Amino acid sequence: MATCPVLQRHTLFQSGRYVYRIPALLYLPRQKTLLAFVEKRSSKKDEHAELIVLCRGNYDMCSHRVEWHAQEVVSHAQLVGHRSMNPCPLYDEHTGILFLFFIAVPGQVSEHHQLHSRVNATRLCYITSPDLGSTWGSVTDLTGSVIGRAHREWATFAVGPGHSLQLQDGSLVVPAYAYRNLSPNQKPTPYAFCFFSRNHGLNWEMGNFVAPNTLECQVAEVMAQGQGLLYLNARSPQGARVQAQSANGGLDFQEAQAVRKLVEPPQGCHGSVVSFPRPTAGPGSSEQWLLYTHPTDTQRRFNLGAYLNQQPPEPGAWSQPALLAQGISAYSDLQSMGPGPDGSPLFGCLYESGDYEEVIFLLFTLKQVFPAALSGSQ
Repeated sequence: MATCPVLQRHTLFQSGRYVYRIPALLYLPRQKTLLAFVEKRSSKKDEHAELIVLCRGNYDMCSHRVEWHAQEVVSHAQLVGHRSMNPCPLYDEHTGILFLFFIAVPGQVSEHHQLHSRVNATRLCYITSPDLGSTWGSVTDLTGSVIGRAHREWATFAVGPGHSLQLQDGSLVVPAYAYRNLSPNQKPTPYAFCFFSRNHGLNWEMGNFVAPNTLECQVAEVMAQGQGLLYLNARSPQGARVQAQSANGGLDFQEAQAVRKLVEPPQGCHGSVVSFPRPTAGPGSSEQWLLYTHPTDTQRRFNLGAYLNQQPPEPGAWSQPALLAQGISAYSDLQSMGPGPDGSPLFGCLYESGDYEEVIFLLFTLKQVFPAALSGSQ
């Protein structure tokens, strides 16, 4: 399988004294600005995460490249005595407020320790910015007010990672998952779900669980048979991704099912999904397609691929993968960026490369990756 051509390939974060993991990418179309978040760690281990850092990029529509600026430490995204993990950014187009959700874990308490002890030490936090991340407010800890007593019923939990979503009706949705202590005789079981706000972040609520053995997840909004649906795509240890749909903005999910065309290595891996307007649709159409990125190898985190679904949320409609990057690859995050220089949809992708040695940004168009899709071929 040949690697697809791209408009730009740029190493944003290079491991050395520190390791950079868990990419999250957000595109602000009005400002033509990309915000790339990662965890800054003292080693590759999860328990050695420290802070969240940010790189800001400006998309130039003349050169069709992104100019990236020096990385910034998001120092406000931290609870005292805790490490900050799983950046999950969200922009409210109605209010102009940028949210950065993350989890805060005390010291070097590992996920393994929490799963073994069944004692949840993780906190749900966010910070906001009125100026696209130039300045940030203080941390808001939502653990008590939103999760409440359920926090003691979980072994641990996390948000995202990767971008969150604002729906057409203005609702804000943050994907998440929790390891539930269902029985003292079985290991904690992971379930995906969503946090959401119907009033632009003034109040947050917790949705109902999707299905057992669903972990890190992302959501996208699609139209299906004239109805708006929230599509969720989740990591699973069962050899394939799991998807589900919600007709009420993330409160309830139905039809959880394995997607055999979207393979997982034995322990799974985070993947990313976005919706975008169907490029072959006529004026006024609300139809959308889905694009998804994930390693394509069934046995290891290797060969990053893109998959296209022209009939969402139909699980059997996913294409064969187009190869975006050869070699070791892991977590990725996608953003839809409007029309590209060739007239087809433009995408940005931030992904982990090598043995977590680099975090790389790719800029590419749908025509470069799936040229047949634009000619009406399935």
